[in-house]
Amino acid sequence: MIDAAAWVARLDAPDVGENDAAQFDAWLAAAPANAQAYRRTLALWHEFDAAAPQVREALAQRGAAAGRVVHPRFGQSRRRFLFAGAAASIAAALVVVVALPPTAPVETTHQTFATAKGQHQRVTLADGSVIDLNAETRLTARISGSERRITLAEGEAVFDVTSDKTRPFTVDTAQGAVRVVGTQFDVKSRDGELTVTVARGKVAVRSAAADASADPVFLTPGMQLSLGAARTEAVAHVDPQATFAWREGRLVYRDQPLTAVVADLNRQFPEQIAIGDPTLDKIRITGVIVLDNPQAVTSRLALMLPIRAISSERGLLLLKK
Repeated sequence: MIDAAAWVARLDAPDVGENDAAQFDAWLAAAPANAQAYRRTLALWHEFDAAAPQVREALAQRGAAAGRVVHPRFGQSRRRFLFAGAAASIAAALVVVVALPPTAPVETTHQTFATAKGQHQRVTLADGSVIDLNAETRLTARISGSERRITLAEGEAVFDVTSDKTRPFTVDTAQGAVRVVGTQFDVKSRDGELTVTVARGKVAVRSAAADASADPVFLTPGMQLSLGAARTEAVAHVDPQATFAWREGRLVYRDQPLTAVVADLNRQFPEQIAIGDPTLDKIRITGVIVLDNPQAVTSRLALMLPIRAISSERGLLLLKK
């Protein structure tokens, strides 16, 4: 458990990088028990985060009854509990008597954001977190003194979350919930499917279809979770920057069907593209598409694939050569 706790602490550090991710993968592969130990330790880590407000309130009440001000220092003590295995004595270990300066209450904010076809938007929330919205995305953000909660109704967004261990950051979708403290990740919720890709920090994903007692899936940098419409679940190691490339006007694909590519393109351009021959649906695409204009995109696709594009009343129609 000491090794597992050390990895939990390391992956929570703000300077975690690709070398750490590679060493972590090697440690997981070294023994089957390592992954199980890591999951147990990380679950305990998240339980401490979730319990922080209640512990702080209980200790404040205890201090007030004794005529003292109690500062629990919950977030700073968590690693010590993990390494020492002292979770059973948490209440006694947390009590520290200090004089705290008065703090102003955090005002609750509620904001709604939506992007249209071909539109991207960057917003900064009240806590300093930054969200990049892809085209045709709708979400609401509620920031309060105890939590930060995003509801992603439809679409895709990259979240760069300001670390705040006292206020978990949760993204709710129809397929499940993503819970973090401070990290950078992409969430895509479209057509009944959910994809979560992590670039920095760690996230916990809980499927809406999972049993309430089931453990969430924990993701660290370079990991991607896909929840299918048929409740299928898959975790893969990916390059997060390929997923984030839409922010720079590029779409990166690896063995994706032409239908999925066309659906993505139709969110980026007012002029729509349609597949006029059903035999083209099975064509798979691997490569990078630059999002300059639909005519140029379809021309480049025609050079790579056995297709041709013609103008129609609704936009561009893809046919077999």
